[in-house]
Amino acid sequence: MFLHAHPYDPFLFDDATKLIVGTLPPPRFTTRELREGDVDFCYGSRNGQLWPILDHIFGLNLKYETTNEAVKQRVDFLIRHKIGICDIVESAQRTKIDASDLGMKNVSLRNLIGFLHKYRKVDTLLFTGGNSKNGPEYFFRKQLREHGIKLKTVSQEIPRINEFILSEDSKRTVRTVSLTAPSGAANRAVGSFAAYKKIKAIDPEYTTLQFRVDQYRSFF
Repeated sequence: MFLHAHPYDPFLFDDATKLIVGTLPPPRFTTRELREGDVDFCYGSRNGQLWPILDHIFGLNLKYETTNEAVKQRVDFLIRHKIGICDIVESAQRTKIDASDLGMKNVSLRNLIGFLHKYRKVDTLLFTGGNSKNGPEYFFRKQLREHGIKLKTVSQEIPRINEFILSEDSKRTVRTVSLTAPSGAANRAVGSFAAYKKIKAIDPEYTTLQFRVDQYRSFF
């Protein structure tokens, strides 16, 4: 059994207003067997699409390499735009060593509710995936239930938007956005979306990456 522990601490700071929330990076980031093109930072897999999406939106001219400079580019961007990263899974066990969320067993979660109480300016959680089993929203909903917090639907359109009141004392409302996962594995799902098909029919050059760029732009 492989213990898949998250290799990075949450990237949090007092001025953060948004948090990106996922599960775990590929196991090679835990075993420190990075590949050429990987960045040694959150969402740094060379196969992942989060940083290419943000690169498209903000024109960051990012480096995709295992260097301190590549990490610094990402850290500087996040601080400048008041975006934190707090993946909800601390560790999980796997019988098969891959990055599948469904393959996670005996999952240990980070206390995301506690982090929200500590970092009081956060008003938006950006889930890198939806409410499917073992996804970030799935686990967060579990934490909300444990704290007796109710989630209210704002929009059922993709990406789905919900909100909740963190505490009755503060009346602080936090919004959640379930973004289409920035992974190659989600490309098939994107291809089945009616919104994607509609644009693709008009523009045959339209890609699943561009679909995510268009979606993410409104929330970053």
